[in-house]
Amino acid sequence: MSVIVTDQGFAQDDFRGSFTPLGDLAEGTAALDLPATTDLATLGGRLDGVALIRIAFPSFADGRGFTLARRLRLMGYTGRLRAGGHVIADQYAMARRSGFDEVEITADLALRQPEAQWKFRADWRAHDYRSRLYA
Repeated sequence: MSVIVTDQGFAQDDFRGSFTPLGDLAEGTAALDLPATTDLATLGGRLDGVALIRIAFPSFADGRGFTLARRLRLMGYTGRLRAGGHVIADQYAMARRSGFDEVEITADLALRQPEAQWKFRADWRAHDYRSRLYA
């Protein structure tokens, strides 16, 4: 069972479809799973119609997913981006700043890091160093 984390806190997953692995990407794919090792150059022009992309975080110490999210947004992807896997509450603000809309965590992690810890970091715009530079 997964828990979805947004700026409002914990929520149930409202996505009812299934995720397609990158190797099976075809026209009509609605949701795509991307490993942290994905070369985004191979996806050029192939994301039309993909409404949701979940980027895997194999470890909380592996930040490649943040880079992928940022690059997808710079490439013009406007769909829903989800970080899935080993993301911890301390990384929530970074996930949001890099372009993720939400984070998918396990129920076990939600017990170890309750909703209050995630919501504490939900004001991610206010704690960005750049906002202090321009104030």
